[in-house]
Amino acid sequence: MIPSPVQRDELFRRFARALFKADMEALYQVVTPDFRWSFHDGLAVTRSLESPAAIAAHLTEQKAMLSAQRFHDVAYHHAGEMTFMTFGVSETVRESGEQREQRGIESYTFRDGKLATKDVYRKPIPL
Repeated sequence: MIPSPVQRDELFRRFARALFKADMEALYQVVTPDFRWSFHDGLAVTRSLESPAAIAAHLTEQKAMLSAQRFHDVAYHHAGEMTFMTFGVSETVRESGEQREQRGIESYTFRDGKLATKDVYRKPIPL
C-alpha cells in the first residue's frame, strides 16, 4: 500500500520527531523492518544505513561533529509512488567552528504504508 499524501505527511512528521529524538523504537514504527537510508553529505562518499544500530550511530556521530545543524526551506513534493523533500541546511563544525551551508534533496519510497527507503543528496553552497 502506497500512503496518500495526507498519510505521507503524518509519516514524515513522526519520522522527523523520532530522528530528532534519536528514538529508534519510534522510528521503526514508521519505517519497514528492512528500511535503508543512503546518503551523500556533499563531502564524503555515499554511506548506507540499514539497521537501527547504524542509524543511531550516525545520529550520535552527527551530534559529536556538529555544534549546530538547522534545516530550512523544507518542502515535500509527493509524486506518484515517491516523495521528494528539498531543503537547505546550515551547520557549524564543532572542532573548527567552520560554517557550512548545503542544499539537498531526499527521495523516499514506501511499502506496506511505511517508509521503505530514504536517499539523501547534499551539495555545498559557497558562503
